[in-house]
Amino acid sequence: MIRAKVAIVLFLLLFSLPTFAQNLNLRYDSTYVESSRDVMATRLFFSRKYTKLVAKVPETQERLTLVPNTGLKMGLGFTYQDLTINASFPVSFLYPDKIGDWPGNLDLQSHIYAPKVIVDFFGQFYNGYKIDAENRTYADEDYLREDLRQMSLGINLNYLFFGDKLSIAAAWNQSSIQKKSAYSPFIGFEGYGGNMHGDSLLLPSNPETDVINFDRASYFMAGPNAGMAGTLVFWKSFYLTGVASVNLSGGYTKWRNVEEYKKWGVAPTYYLRGFFGYNGPRFSITTSYVYKNLNLIETGPYDQAVNTGDYRINFIYKIYAGKSFKQKFNKVNPVRIVIKE
Repeated sequence: MIRAKVAIVLFLLLFSLPTFAQNLNLRYDSTYVESSRDVMATRLFFSRKYTKLVAKVPETQERLTLVPNTGLKMGLGFTYQDLTINASFPVSFLYPDKIGDWPGNLDLQSHIYAPKVIVDFFGQFYNGYKIDAENRTYADEDYLREDLRQMSLGINLNYLFFGDKLSIAAAWNQSSIQKKSAYSPFIGFEGYGGNMHGDSLLLPSNPETDVINFDRASYFMAGPNAGMAGTLVFWKSFYLTGVASVNLSGGYTKWRNVEEYKKWGVAPTYYLRGFFGYNGPRFSITTSYVYKNLNLIETGPYDQAVNTGDYRINFIYKIYAGKSFKQKFNKVNPVRIVIKE
């Protein structure tokens, strides 16, 4: 079943590449967007990515939130000729609550913003979770689960109707500059699949949670979405960008607690992205937050969500490369090779 989920997500990704490549060839309306694809935007950034499991306790307002053993990371990256590469690494003083001897995590997120097209890909593999003491009713210490494993894959595809006037990339990676305020409605499709499991029941045992406890769960959700994106430009180089969408996904969720429970159905979800900063011709500083809510199919007492986020701050310095470097880089740039073919 996991292989089938991976195959479906990969199929959606491959199916979208021809359209995506065609839209990379499009150009922005120069009245609204100043293209700077031949300017190298180098960046120092700090970010935190996560995937949380939220379990709602029946007949109460309590929510048990399992959070991964992650913290703030520091990274370096660049954007040049439509290619963006970022690499982050842990720094000890940025991880005050990280448990050092637990297994590591891998969180791959790709957010591609081309003219008229948005593509988001998530590939997350987490090892070790906990519930903070302040979120527990029946205990005053952290609930630690080194054995808990979670895998989550997802893809989100959107088409912006007025995307030639609105550059989400200008807000995300500063590969262009939004000169005038603009907005655009969009439609699209998304699909997510994953699983979680441990050596024993995953939630702390108490009279209220015993009915919703489980040691293994899996899910697959897919369906259409629609939303609105817009950028407000003020004081010439400052901007505020928002992207919001709602989705109605069909699929299933399966839990195991001695016996297996599986439920097919539909559930509403939402996706929020926010950006704020200064984007000038030489320097930029930006903050951003990406948040995906994925409500799982509810059945009986089971009412859960898998929520994914990424918040960061970027410090950017732009380099104006020479003609020789542009030509050489263009020959090996994988993005340009895909478009040409």
